[in-house]
Amino acid sequence: MRLSEYFLPLLRENPSEAQVVSHRLMLRAGMIRQSSAGIYSWLPLGLRVLKKVERIVREEQDRAGALEILMPTIQPAELWRESGRYDDYGREMLRIRDRHDREMLYGPTNEEQVTEIVRASIKSYRDLPKLLYHIQWKFRDEVRPRFGVMRGREFLMKDAYSFDLDFAGGRHSYNKMFVAYLRTFARMGLKAIPMRAETGPIGGDLSHEFIILADTGESGVHVHADFIDTDWREFDSVGWEPPALQEIVDHYTSIYAATDEVHDTEAAAKYGEKILSRRGIEVGQIFYFGDKYSRPMGALAIGPDGEAVALEMGSYGIGVSRLVGALIEANHDDTGIIWPESVAPFRVGLINLRPGDARCRKAADGLYAKLLGAGVEVLYDDRDESPGAKFAAMDLIGLPDQLVIGPRGLAGGTVEIKHRRSGERRDVSIEMALSQLTEPSLRPHPFPPSRAGEGRKGAERGQEESGVSGR
Repeated sequence: MRLSEYFLPLLRENPSEAQVVSHRLMLRAGMIRQSSAGIYSWLPLGLRVLKKVERIVREEQDRAGALEILMPTIQPAELWRESGRYDDYGREMLRIRDRHDREMLYGPTNEEQVTEIVRASIKSYRDLPKLLYHIQWKFRDEVRPRFGVMRGREFLMKDAYSFDLDFAGGRHSYNKMFVAYLRTFARMGLKAIPMRAETGPIGGDLSHEFIILADTGESGVHVHADFIDTDWREFDSVGWEPPALQEIVDHYTSIYAATDEVHDTEAAAKYGEKILSRRGIEVGQIFYFGDKYSRPMGALAIGPDGEAVALEMGSYGIGVSRLVGALIEANHDDTGIIWPESVAPFRVGLINLRPGDARCRKAADGLYAKLLGAGVEVLYDDRDESPGAKFAAMDLIGLPDQLVIGPRGLAGGTVEIKHRRSGERRDVSIEMALSQLTEPSLRPHPFPPSRAGEGRKGAERGQEESGVSGR
């Protein structure tokens, strides 16, 4: 995509209404625009990230055997009256009436809706187990929406629901989602720690929140230091057999981690200074609540013995839009966002320092075409702007690599690659640049430590070509 043709409304200054880093950077990087309190439009750059996050979430749900459906945003109030939650949920529920004066609501969650679907279709143990999920917009009328997409009123959420005949099956479904969540967040480069948590209005007596540690986190958490050094990829090759899953869940739940609400000071005391009190951001939560919804709503199945039993249920949520903010909170520096490659809106930022120079334009256009032809997502800054403005824009939006083409480099037959996370720069031939950006095995990430002075010289080269005092 050529930046001259893209819609990327960047802001130079920090918006006064933004209280946390992710909100400031999402507004400055032209990812979102506020429509009203806690409600945002997603602009092209932000939507690309949102779709990348959604894709990873979907792939891991599919991998766990969950089946995707799509339920409506507007639900009938009578379903919530059947479960007993309509009057208990509180003012966060947006309640409306249609033209026939029927009571409706904008769904904050979907336990009732999915239970109604299953009770109408599943009658026998032979039809079980079932894991159903959807990715849909939700609405909760927060009293004080804040922190941008981190605590908005309208948000995109993945919610899954398990249906089993007995406790053993229900717990296996819970364990599958537990491990699927570990895999999901690890693919995004996040250390999301599973912590014992309150069940809140969802109900039940077993729940874990998945929390990433961040100074700007909304809640207090208490976690054993061993979690900090955990290898979050070690479970990726594990299958879905009950013993293997249970072993993983037992391991991660044996290490102390709890939110403020369920923190047990006596239990934590035996670990002494190993328990760290931090702030955290919730990116997902899972619940096991048995027959809380199935029994009052009549979701029954005939077991092998011919007796009807209420289905055992669990629900499993991931805040897809919230994850975009959480990723920024965990990946940024003083100049902007630093996207993990798996969720970056574009893989490479191509910068032409001199679009008016015929040789630079030809080289940049050629590289752009070859990268696109190799399936690399490229944002090509072909604008007639100063080099300093181009560097600042690319650092702000945080693409994993920047490829810089200028007349001085071309005279020596080279272009510059900058790795956004490490800040390392190196001059390479155009052929080597293409190889490193199109063949994963050749990518020098993270860049090896530079020799003394190389980073400074790279910066000086950028200053010379841009005509500015700094990048």
